[in-house]
Amino acid sequence: MMDAKVRSMTGYGRGEFTAEDRKFTVEMRSVNHRYNDITVKLPRFLISLEDRIRKKTSENVFRGKTDIYISFETLSSEDVEVKLDETLAAAYAEKLKHLRDILGLPQADDGRILELTARFPDVITVEKAQKEEEALWEILLPALEDAVSRFLAMRETEGENLKHDILQKGEKIRELVADVKERAPLVVEEYREKLNRRLEDILGNVEVDPQRVAQEVAVFADRGCIDEEITRLESHLIQLDGILREGGQVGRKLDFLVQEMNRESNTIASKANDVQIVQATIALKSEIEKIREQVQNLE
Repeated sequence: MMDAKVRSMTGYGRGEFTAEDRKFTVEMRSVNHRYNDITVKLPRFLISLEDRIRKKTSENVFRGKTDIYISFETLSSEDVEVKLDETLAAAYAEKLKHLRDILGLPQADDGRILELTARFPDVITVEKAQKEEEALWEILLPALEDAVSRFLAMRETEGENLKHDILQKGEKIRELVADVKERAPLVVEEYREKLNRRLEDILGNVEVDPQRVAQEVAVFADRGCIDEEITRLESHLIQLDGILREGGQVGRKLDFLVQEMNRESNTIASKANDVQIVQATIALKSEIEKIREQVQNLE
C-alpha cells in the first residue's frame, strides 16, 4: 500500500479567474503556527464574502498561519462608482479658509481651495459598486479553488521532503538504540570484573564472600538498568514510522512523540555508567532534536 502524504505548514499558491469583464486574483501563503490561523485581506466591497472564503479554505487547510490576498479588476463601467462626501469637503474648505485668514495669507481663489480640498482623504473616493453576493462568489470561487490547489501541492511537496528526512533520522536513531542495547549487558560484566580486581588489590589473598560481590553487582545493575527505556524507544520508533506513513495531519502527534523519545534518552543518559553509552546517547539526543525541528514544520 502506498504511503499517504503529509504536508508542510509553509506554502504558496496563486489562482485567477475572469468572467464577464471581471477578474479575481487570489494569492495564498503560509508559515508555521501552532493552530489554524487564516487571515483574509480583500477589497472592502467584498467583505460579505470573507466568511465563505475562510470556510472554503478551512476544508483543506488545518494548521499554520495562512494569509489570503484577493484582488479584483473590472473593465465594466458599471462596476465603478465615484463618491463625493459633500459634508466632509465643505468642512475641509471652511477650515482651509479659516487657516488662511488667521495666518494672514493672501486671498486665494476658489480654484486653489477646491484643489486642496479634493486631495484630502475620503473626500473623493473611487469604489467598485457592490454586486449581488452570489454573482461575485461564482466568479471568485474558481480563482480561490485554483489557488488552494496550487497551495496544497506545494505544501505536499515540502511535506514529503520533510517526511523522507525524518524517516532517515529515525533509522539513525534505531541504529544508536541497537548499539546501546548491545552494550548495556556488557557494562554489568565489566563492573563485576573491575570490582573483583579492586578487591584483590586491596585485600590481597584474603577471600571475599562471593555473595557480597554478587549483591553489589546486582545493586549496580538495578541502578543502571535501561531495559525499559530501550523498549519504549524502540516502540516510539515504530510509531514514528507508522504516523508518517499513515499521513494526514501528523504534526501534533509527532510533536508529542518526540517529547517522549527525548524523555527516554534523558533517562538513559542519567542512568548510564558507561562512556560508550553516554556518547551514543548524546548522538541519539542530537538526532531527536533534529527531528523535533522538522516536526515543527508539519501540518
